[in-house]
Amino acid sequence: MREWLSSLISAVLSVAQAFWITLKQWLQTYRPSRGTFTRAYEFPERPAIILPRFRGFHRYDLTSCIACGRCARDCPVSCIYIEKERVAGRKGFRVKSFIIDYSKCMFCGFCTENCPTDCIFMGQTYDLSCLSRDGCVVDFAKLPLEIAWGYGRLNPSAVALSKYVLLPVHEGPQQ
Repeated sequence: MREWLSSLISAVLSVAQAFWITLKQWLQTYRPSRGTFTRAYEFPERPAIILPRFRGFHRYDLTSCIACGRCARDCPVSCIYIEKERVAGRKGFRVKSFIIDYSKCMFCGFCTENCPTDCIFMGQTYDLSCLSRDGCVVDFAKLPLEIAWGYGRLNPSAVALSKYVLLPVHEGPQQ
């Protein structure tokens, strides 16, 4: 009985301590000298500092992808969709579309770890603001190669223009 009572008191004290820390942090948000987040970091004018291991929007190399589908199989939320077709006279497949739905993606990086050709990476881009959910669905096979590979910035206008491209921009590794 004494052991049960001591563990109960310990649990109540730890919960009270957690509530006290939360209350203290919450009250600090109303301190006038603190300022706003945008005033402290100046987000639109000065971009955020990106650390080397940051997992942003993907970079995808269509020129080396063999369309094996391991990234789509390994994705825990099933946000990667690959369409491929067999090309006559050539070995392997041609990627028709490589779509990532960023409204589902949780940026875990599992898709990049098991790729046999290392054609998909986590990039440094962190802002893909759009007004509709259709802008969160990116077909990397229809993007220009500079943007898909990360040399250009993945932006909403490039994603919107890629919706009008009918064929992939590159034939694949066995061109």
